[in-house]
Amino acid sequence: MNVQIKPAAKALPDAQTVTSVRHWSDTLFSFRVTRPASLRFRSGEFVMIGLLKDDGKPLLRAYSIASPSWDDELEFYSIKVPDGPLTSRLQKIVAGDKIMLRPKPVGTLVHDALLPGKRLWLICTGTGVAPFASLLRDPETWEHYDQVILAHTCRTAAELAYGAEIVAALPDDPLIGELVADKLLYYPTTTRESSAHEGRISDHIRSGQVFNTLGLHRWSPEEDRVMVCGNLALNKDIMALCEAAGLEEGANSTPAQFVVEKAFLD
Repeated sequence: MNVQIKPAAKALPDAQTVTSVRHWSDTLFSFRVTRPASLRFRSGEFVMIGLLKDDGKPLLRAYSIASPSWDDELEFYSIKVPDGPLTSRLQKIVAGDKIMLRPKPVGTLVHDALLPGKRLWLICTGTGVAPFASLLRDPETWEHYDQVILAHTCRTAAELAYGAEIVAALPDDPLIGELVADKLLYYPTTTRESSAHEGRISDHIRSGQVFNTLGLHRWSPEEDRVMVCGNLALNKDIMALCEAAGLEEGANSTPAQFVVEKAFLD
């Protein structure tokens, strides 16, 4: 009798175990995985994660680490693309599954890339809120700045839920709650449905509406620092607004007044 021996499944390199998954909507989900013992990263950085394709080759994409640098696990926030090479499969993961995670963090949305200032603006669209979810939960952020403003633009209020939940939990966080106090300002906007603040955040900055609403002065190179993570249009708009206000772009090697993550788009 011939016995068919099933070939062993190819071992997943740089494998980490999924510990939990949360689906926020039909288009957005977050998940947590185990953290490699050797991984050290700065809040705001990203890593490459992914799965093996049917041909056994790795399919990797850049994902911001949404958890702070002190967390025992790693959190990620992702869109769902039905025909996306990676997200079409990644959105189906459940606790206990394995994913690939290359433990080489990089990125420009870090404190080291900015000069000291009084106010930190975190400006994003969609899943671009992920690196700021990390920074908002890092004590260093609140020790460095007198005020921190999260400005998040999405199409609908439902798509704001992930960032809104993190913001709401900060004052009660046992590690940083006392540091946050009255320093935190939140400015969500929607582009495809009615809300308290409608339109793109870039338009609200250009018109001055965001400053009037929050009771803040317009940007100045002496006091304001800006981090940007979003789609290409937002990145370009905010960069132009920063430069018009006299802010210069920074990097890890040359800190300045604003930084933009250009490694990926949401």
